[in-house]
Formats: sequence, C-alpha cells, structure tokens
Amino acid sequence: MTAEARPDPLARAAGPADETAPTASGKPAGRGEGAAFSPLYRQIKALLVQSLERAEWKPGELIPSEIDLAARFQVSQGTVRKAIDELAAEHMLLRRQGKGTFVATHHEARVRYRFLRLAPDEGGEGVRTESRILECRRARPSAEIARILELRAGETAVTIRRVLSFDGVATVVDDIWLPGSVFRGLTLDVLAANRGPLYGLFETQFGVSMVHADEKLRAVAAGSEIAGLLGIAAGAPLLQVDRVSYTYGGRPMEVRRGTYLTNHFHYRNSLN
Repeated sequence: MTAEARPDPLARAAGPADETAPTASGKPAGRGEGAAFSPLYRQIKALLVQSLERAEWKPGELIPSEIDLAARFQVSQGTVRKAIDELAAEHMLLRRQGKGTFVATHHEARVRYRFLRLAPDEGGEGVRTESRILECRRARPSAEIARILELRAGETAVTIRRVLSFDGVATVVDDIWLPGSVFRGLTLDVLAANRGPLYGLFETQFGVSMVHADEKLRAVAAGSEIAGLLGIAAGAPLLQVDRVSYTYGGRPMEVRRGTYLTNHFHYRNSLN
C-alpha cells in the first residue's frame, strides 16, 4: 500500500504582485509583504481553514456571517463568499438556506457517508447498515504505515478491524490504522458503545475531522481470512480500496484498507 505525495493545501501559487499570502496577524498581506502570492479569496480561504484547524468553530457549529468575516479580514463580502463557496464545495462547510453556514460534521446525514462510495445496484433507499468491531488494539505499525501517518520512531498506532453489513449481509471488511498519540483512549469498548458513524466519533471524542481522502482501487482475490468474514469462497473476486484520510492542513490521520464484496454493490464516483 503506497501513499502519493500531496501538495501542501496552504501552499501559495505564484500570482499578481498585489495579491499576497496571509500574514501571521490573521489578515491578508499587504502589497509587497511576503514572497508568495495568491488571489485574495484564497488568502481568506486559508485563514478560514486555519480557524477550523484551531477549532475556533467546531464541527456542526455556525460560523460568523459573511458580513462579520468581511469586517474581520478587512475585505469585501464577495471575497469572503467566494472563499466560503470553495470550502463548501470541498465539504468543509455546509450552507443551510436561511440559517447560515456551518462547519461540516460526519454526524450530518449528507456528509456521513461521503467517503464510502459503495452503492447498491438496485435503489439505495432504506439500506440498513451495521458495523461490527472485531478488534481494536495498539501495536507497532509497519514501516510503510508509519511513514504514511508520519509517525516518529517507536510510536504506536491504533489498529481496528470491523465488518460492515448491509441489510444483514457482510459486505465490507475494514482494516484501519490511526496515530496512537492522537487517539489515546480509543478502545474496543468505546467503539462497541458508539452508535454513530466512526468519523463522527473521531470528531466528538478526539477532535479529529476527516476532510479529505485519497484512494487507490484494485481487484483482488479473497484470501481465506477475508473470505471467512464475508461468508464467501476463498479466491472469490473482491474490490480492495486503500484510503489515506487527512484532517485540516493536510495532516494524515488514517490509513484504511477496505475489502468490498460487490455481488450486489458497485463503487460510485463523480468526475468533474
């Protein structure tokens, strides 16, 4: 399993000389300040992401109005709106008509399964989902997992195995690795008691919001262990999805290998 190098989401691309990166003061840089340049709305977007990363506004909370943010950053309301539009398109923020803009949360129905792209072949309404945690322990990760999670030498990871069932049929086996220093206190009992989405638990109890993920897919044959968990014959065709999930600032927080049974499901994605 490999992780591709990702650009720093706060890195600045070259631009006009009067459009500069934000300063440490939390306001857009003035003319001639700093060596990196970006459009003004991207500077505001970066400052909003920094506020989200500092948990100034927590998942599910209402952020200040565009007018208030424009006054705070000393820019036009249109510039703030364009920054918020991009963050909403990236599912970091959610607009609610007549109510304002909120920090996205995995407890929100339309965000909950944003990273799970498995869909039933026929319809999609009313599919009952059940998560069964088989294992949760702390262990020394492989060198590859440690590298992806940017762990220091000797640091442990929390490893989780679970089975997802749809309408009572075991369909997904997830193997998950998390940085142990961040997820202190995550145990089998905590996971067993959780009745909401796993990423929602990470938000609520550990202050970690998963906001972006990279995936790689390949077709594989079921090994005997996975076959037993899914109730299929060894060697049956499966879809393997390797995912790295990131929190704000592009920090990797999860490595996940999902093995999907696609007899009655397919992997769905939208390409723009």
